[in-house]
Amino acid sequence: MNPTYLRFELLRVVRARRFFIFSIAFPLILYYMIAGPNRSENDFGGSGISAPLYLMAGLTAFGTMNTVLSTGARIASERAVRWNRQLRLTPLSTKQYFRTKVLTAYLMAAITIVLLYGAGMSLGVRLSADNWARMTVLILIGLIPFAGLGIFMGHMLSTDSIGPAMGGTTAILAFLGGTWFPITGDGVFATVAKLLPSYWLVQASHVGLGGAAWGRTGWLVVAAWTVGMTALAFRAYRRDTNRV
Repeated sequence: MNPTYLRFELLRVVRARRFFIFSIAFPLILYYMIAGPNRSENDFGGSGISAPLYLMAGLTAFGTMNTVLSTGARIASERAVRWNRQLRLTPLSTKQYFRTKVLTAYLMAAITIVLLYGAGMSLGVRLSADNWARMTVLILIGLIPFAGLGIFMGHMLSTDSIGPAMGGTTAILAFLGGTWFPITGDGVFATVAKLLPSYWLVQASHVGLGGAAWGRTGWLVVAAWTVGMTALAFRAYRRDTNRV
């Protein structure tokens, strides 16, 4: 890890005040708007989970996906001003570059997690320390493929297209992943949803019931997406930096 480059990345995030505040405040506002009126619902959509807990996990998935994918927007802006070419003249290695981008995204995601957990507790969510920890670890693991996706999009798309692409991708994955409503049954929709990493991010809420949360399918899906997105991110990075 390069401390200087990490400090530079963190300063960039904090100085982009509007983006920083909006990306964190938006899922928090949505949570209170949706979960507030349903705070007494103990079986949200037949999921067996209370509405405040289910929606806390769902909006945490939505919010953290947004913050992690936002790495792509910063990369696209760097490419627009050819900052990535300047970085090639420094001793910064490819591994340091990727680690710093991912760590910065995770620090932003951590802020979202803390705020939404606080919001959940304000609406009555009560879990044991062990379940809070297990749920958080699953969310952090589930975000890994999205970090790769954000880097991939940043190196493939321009500043004009990255915004709509990032917003559309998050919206689709959140919808198909069950952020807004439980996905039940064995139909085509449920089958497709279970092949997406966003679905397993939301399923982290099952930890609140003392369950295993992710079975073998969940771990395999997240692992497959992680490998695929990491490979695409490296390929996009090399393709971009090899241009004259």
